[in-house]
Amino acid sequence: MSMDLDAPVSLPSRPLVPRDSATILCCNCGVPIDGTLAAGALCSDCLKLSVDISDGIQREATLHICRDCNRWLQPPAHWVTAEPQSKELLDLCLRKLRGLSKVRLIDALFLWTEPHSRRIKVKITIQQEAFQGTIIQQTFDVEYVVAYHQCPDCAKSFTANAWRAVVQVRQHVPHKRTFLYLEQLILKHSEHKDAINIKEVKDGLDFFFAQRNHAQKFVDFLTKVSPVNTQKASELISMDIHTSTKSYKFSFSVELIPICKDDLVALPIPLAKKIGNIAPLSLCHRVGKNVNLLDPSTLETADISPAVYWDSPFRGVLADIQELVEFMVLDIEPVGPQVGRFLVAEATVARSSDLGVNDKTFYTRTHLGNILHVGDQVMGYHLTNTNFNNPNFEAIEESKVYSSRIPDVILVKKFYPRKKKSKPRSWRLKRINKEEGEMLPRKQDQERLERDFEMFLRDVEEDPDYRSTLAVYKAKQAKQDRDGMEGVETVSIAETEGLVDGDEIPNIDLEELLDDFDELDVDDKE
Repeated sequence: MSMDLDAPVSLPSRPLVPRDSATILCCNCGVPIDGTLAAGALCSDCLKLSVDISDGIQREATLHICRDCNRWLQPPAHWVTAEPQSKELLDLCLRKLRGLSKVRLIDALFLWTEPHSRRIKVKITIQQEAFQGTIIQQTFDVEYVVAYHQCPDCAKSFTANAWRAVVQVRQHVPHKRTFLYLEQLILKHSEHKDAINIKEVKDGLDFFFAQRNHAQKFVDFLTKVSPVNTQKASELISMDIHTSTKSYKFSFSVELIPICKDDLVALPIPLAKKIGNIAPLSLCHRVGKNVNLLDPSTLETADISPAVYWDSPFRGVLADIQELVEFMVLDIEPVGPQVGRFLVAEATVARSSDLGVNDKTFYTRTHLGNILHVGDQVMGYHLTNTNFNNPNFEAIEESKVYSSRIPDVILVKKFYPRKKKSKPRSWRLKRINKEEGEMLPRKQDQERLERDFEMFLRDVEEDPDYRSTLAVYKAKQAKQDRDGMEGVETVSIAETEGLVDGDEIPNIDLEELLDDFDELDVDDKE
């Protein structure tokens, strides 16, 4: 005969009380407790239920965020940057609670909430001494409501004439290639982030700032990366005669040296001797903090610093890239020396427009010995029978030393004949989101800007040294027509242009391209 037995049931354990201590019964549940340590004749369980140490601490609060700059308001008037569920945001949440300073904070952590709910929940653990010798620990949740509130900086950016300082960048040249390069440097180093507005004007850009020190920082950056001359002016806006408080607006004028990459420069002969005895007729090889000049026949280089140029400014640009002429290489023979990727060579060229018309050829020395081959097309300056209204060039022609060294042709760079194709480039550049001036550009001006930008893109493709100073990003095939991120617009990817002949255009390796993490979202697919 079998008997069914019930499963054992665990009974709540009662606290063991030493036999030699005075015991009393809990006034609520009747559990024997130590009378010498009991607080209010209550056991530990009843004490937790009857005493609330979180009384007086808020259980609900409101956090204010600016939807334009994503900064949080830290009372009374300070705005801080904090990522979701970060230490900075948790510190801001705890500071918002009144009464939390009266207890000891043990732990605090975020609880999960729906991203679109505009709610933030924080689990807080605290301790406090309820009675003498009795410490209670308690955990509770606090819910924060996220409300939108525009910060003063963003309010100023949407208000006309709310700027405190303006930086006016100018360069008096017929094209925008130098500004396109400067724009990429500004984007690479994020120097435009403090500007409340950027306006495009004739011959340059205007950067508006809410604080003077932001403008001064921007001017210092321009001084480090480009040859500029800076001037400063201030205007009194208002003055309080009782407190002697004055309000100023500051203007910084930044003018770039009017010499650009690939320009043909005619130097004053005394200046050419001063900067290293370079030939007065030289090519502008690179523009950085200084203007780098190159003698294509000897590979001698010299730098013109901003201090030297602005000490005695001169009209040195003899011809710019708009005056380049296409030539065909008939013969080329390297003669040395070689410096870097440049090699001196003797070349025989003819104008492409003269082929089949006449047999006129030109002999010259060039620095492109490692690049050019017979049959290649090259762009250069045609000096024969060309009149230049330039006093420096006239002095060179009259000089007994340099007049015989003026070549008929100065070759600048290899030319790649291109044809339109539908395949886009595999890379792209970012552009600053600028405000157009009061007068919209005319149709011919818009075509000139597009042509300048296309020439700049070709320079980036063909010159690796030029490209190494820029931030070049990978182009996403599915996002070619999508607008850029806020504050920065992406370039509409120009069509890739293939060669008419079998030669290949220099391509940018994928290892050189950067991933634009700012555009990643949940819809991106590998």
